[in-house]
Amino acid sequence: MSHPGKAASSSLPVSAVLILGLLCFLWGANAVAIKFSNQGVPPLMAAALRSLVAGLLVWAYARLTGRRVAFPQGQQRHAVAIGVLFGLEFVFVFWGLVYTPVSRSLIFLYTNAFWVALGAHFILKGDRLTPAKIVGLLLAFGGVVVVFGTRSPKLPPLYWVGDLMELAGAIFWAATTLYIKHTTQKVTLDHYQTLFAQLIWSFPLLALCSLALEMPADINLTPMVLASLFYQSVIVAFVSFLAWFWLMHRHTVSRLAAFTFMTPLFGVILGGLVFDEPITLLIWVGLALVGGGLYLVNR
Repeated sequence: MSHPGKAASSSLPVSAVLILGLLCFLWGANAVAIKFSNQGVPPLMAAALRSLVAGLLVWAYARLTGRRVAFPQGQQRHAVAIGVLFGLEFVFVFWGLVYTPVSRSLIFLYTNAFWVALGAHFILKGDRLTPAKIVGLLLAFGGVVVVFGTRSPKLPPLYWVGDLMELAGAIFWAATTLYIKHTTQKVTLDHYQTLFAQLIWSFPLLALCSLALEMPADINLTPMVLASLFYQSVIVAFVSFLAWFWLMHRHTVSRLAAFTFMTPLFGVILGGLVFDEPITLLIWVGLALVGGGLYLVNR
């Protein structure tokens, strides 16, 4: 039987902001981990393995703590839809990187916050666009563009194909977020159930796409590759996603999504530290713009 979900808080407390900052750092570091795992495992295969391992961890943890991960009877269609949307997001994200540079891909991928805010305005109760929120989103995205605007002087011939794929990934990411939030406003679900559905139902789609697009695969499981896969599966897909869904069940998604603009900035900084990529003044200007935009969105 369905029951209305608990209304989300419209403002973010300091504790939620701190958790979001940590999550964005972990997701920025995930870009570094993917670079390492790509040296030994094809990206879609790694994404499929991540979903499977993290899904099994969510199931095991839920069993140990006496929680359920299955959707209520008659609601399984929502679980499948959530998983398929999540899987399609990563198909386009990883496949798009074949055609466009990482810097451009991040610009298009993190338009996610705009699609979430726009969709929430029309779909979700109590999550409307305001002038301050619109200006804040534009300011934060401007910070990301400032950071990445000069990082791709030479573009490959089919870069626009990759750009469109990354944009599609952003739209599917937003659709996943909005679908989950809309469903939980009508059906009583916790973050274990929504995360398990996202992970376990995305695995078949990602595995099939890997078989179709990446076979035969050249696999080289070095210690660094295994460590990066562990980070992506356990730290990111299990721990950080669990925290993200916990926040999503309690706060408005447009405010949460705005904070994801910090992720690519962390990725650039960590890339500079790990891969000796240049960290210029533009990065600090971008951070200031993102900070100002987030203040406007969440004040």
